Amino acid sequence: MQRRHILRAGLALPSLITAWRAGAQNLPDGWPSRPIRLIVPYAPGGGTDVLARAVADKAGQRLGATIVVDNRPGGAGNLATAMAAEAAPDGYTLLVGNIGPIAVNPSLFRNLRPDPATALAPVTLLAAAPMLILVNRRLPVTDLRELVALAKEKPGELNYGSAGNGSANHLAGAYFALRAAINIQHIPYRGAGPALNDLVSGTLQMMPATLPSSIGMVKDGLVRALAVTTATRVPALPELPTVAEAGVPGYEMSAWYGIMAPAGTPRPIVDRLRQEIAAAIHLPEVRARIEAEGAEPSGNTPDEFRDFAAAERRKWAEVVRDARITVD
Repeated sequence: MQRRHILRAGLALPSLITAWRAGAQNLPDGWPSRPIRLIVPYAPGGGTDVLARAVADKAGQRLGATIVVDNRPGGAGNLATAMAAEAAPDGYTLLVGNIGPIAVNPSLFRNLRPDPATALAPVTLLAAAPMLILVNRRLPVTDLRELVALAKEKPGELNYGSAGNGSANHLAGAYFALRAAINIQHIPYRGAGPALNDLVSGTLQMMPATLPSSIGMVKDGLVRALAVTTATRVPALPELPTVAEAGVPGYEMSAWYGIMAPAGTPRPIVDRLRQEIAAAIHLPEVRARIEAEGAEPSGNTPDEFRDFAAAERRKWAEVVRDARITVD
């Protein structure tokens, strides 16, 4: 799949350049003439922040403007999402939208406003990343089956952390509990970084975490990885089984990250942003960094990203309903 994404990007490049040249003629005069703010819904150090910073510098260079990463944690990502949605649609404010605020929160929060489906304009999908089921090294389990058995032996006594209510970590844990038929307690944090720190210390017993934000801790022996959440194993940790292989059939998910702009942002600006961000993603050094952390680069079109996000909203609406997840 990763190779097909890269090949499609390469084959489409001439037509993308032609489209950009045509659209550039309609760009507002002087744009961009000042720094572009890229709002990240979580604290520094988490998977969303890691990937945002991996592409911001190179994309900014290609655009001829500095892209400033602005971390705005809180409210399950809704705070940052609303901030981006309410900004002027002039191409100077962008958001790293991910699975939580964009695909999950509309089902979690009653009467969510603004609705990300209509208040934001998709630009491009940056990457999709597997998640790892992690445990504190002092927890007496060595594989996923033992973790499930321990959770069934001690219902409600094991906890797991997340980057906040409605985050990918939260949904991964709730979905895992649903598929494994176990009772584990969710502890929300203001970002994945603080939660991972507490997993290392032992305040948390387990945590689903994106591979980019946690692979270093795994390789350094600070936490133990039991399984990967995707349908296939990942090259970065080939010995690690999938959740389905490890005893919880039917479980599959990935975290994803995409660039969005306020609704109403002129399409020539959206297309130019997509063009340069997609090009930055596939620069050898950026692509290598993303892939080394287990994520799969994308760079799809605004319309493809819109369709993808809509499909994700439908999927997670079913999970929220079946797992009876509530946050308000």
